[in-house]
Amino acid sequence: MKNKNFHFLITLLLTAVVCTSVASESALDNQILKIKPQADLNGDGKLSDAEKAAMKKMIIKRFPRSDSDRDGDLSEKELGVVVRIATVRAKKQGSHGQGKKTNQGKERRTPTHANVKYGKDERNVFDTWLAESDKPTPLAIYIHGGGFRAGSKEKLSNDILSQLLKAGISVASINYRYLTIDTPLPTSHHDARRALQFMRSKAEEWNLDKSRVAAFGGSAGAQICMWLAYSDDMAKPKSKDPIKRESTRLTCVATTGGQTTNKTEFWKEMITDIMGSKIEAEGFVRPLDGLVDPEKIRMATWGASTLEEASRIASQHSALSLISEDDPPIFMSYGMDPSAKPPTDRNRLRGWIIHHVNLGIALKEKTDALELEAHLKYPGAELKYPSQVEFLVDKLLN
Repeated sequence: MKNKNFHFLITLLLTAVVCTSVASESALDNQILKIKPQADLNGDGKLSDAEKAAMKKMIIKRFPRSDSDRDGDLSEKELGVVVRIATVRAKKQGSHGQGKKTNQGKERRTPTHANVKYGKDERNVFDTWLAESDKPTPLAIYIHGGGFRAGSKEKLSNDILSQLLKAGISVASINYRYLTIDTPLPTSHHDARRALQFMRSKAEEWNLDKSRVAAFGGSAGAQICMWLAYSDDMAKPKSKDPIKRESTRLTCVATTGGQTTNKTEFWKEMITDIMGSKIEAEGFVRPLDGLVDPEKIRMATWGASTLEEASRIASQHSALSLISEDDPPIFMSYGMDPSAKPPTDRNRLRGWIIHHVNLGIALKEKTDALELEAHLKYPGAELKYPSQVEFLVDKLLN
């Protein structure tokens, strides 16, 4: 009975990997992001443990009285008090700013081309900001996260956008169709592929260097980025559609909290190492279009009629299964170090597990074995590149 329950948990978690959404975050985290959007340092629309810890440290430094028990940290109760006060102040101040605001609270640059259609669906659109240059510029494409059920191109960090443009790199941010029973995975992946090929088809008109193209994103977006990076070229040279003739290969890729595999065996071993086998399964998966059974949700997620078929399709879209010796460099970021303890707040536990650094460690071991360049960032790690921006700039310009 114990083994059956544990197998059930693995099914739940594997489903949660592609079904995590903003709705799974705690109410407190959502309120923090609403009144303090700059706390979301990587612009993925979520508040990681590392981002929350940095914010707490800043609050204590500026407002020592917030740490009422003087233990050097803010409990959820203490943080809740700070958030309530800040919320009241924000309401009193009101919002009189003009222009479109970003997730960092700053006014976003106007795109060179906004809501460009690359497909028939209403979500098949992207924005692009073209760097000024006499020569063709590299392109970095942002693919948002949100568990394949939420998120948008507006989640692109304004700071990252500004830094890349200043370096002479053009930037694009895409929307893709959300996961539903009618649009199962890999619909989202295929949308991103089409967007990439569409942009390459515009290279001459937009002064882009189609030989220098990168992708970056978090969570679900990270999965899509890695799928593009590690798949063989999906161009169809003989297609009647000129867009499909364009290459899908990338120069490099940068990810945040990316799931590198959907294989049952990997997740079973990882969860056992982190949590032991007594972790409770309840609450790890959310319904999909009325479906509540985890196994049916997993099959519907991948448009499969059996669990075996779902696992096969999922594996075909997993970095650890796809990567080979001719693949591009990667920069991976995770919010916890390998020895970090699981959060006690159950609302945060699922997100913590499915964005765990062990996923990055597994891919780093594979890249090392293949002698591929890979950089794994987590709290305390020493790296050649301090951030994904430095990595992208170096790989696209040098």
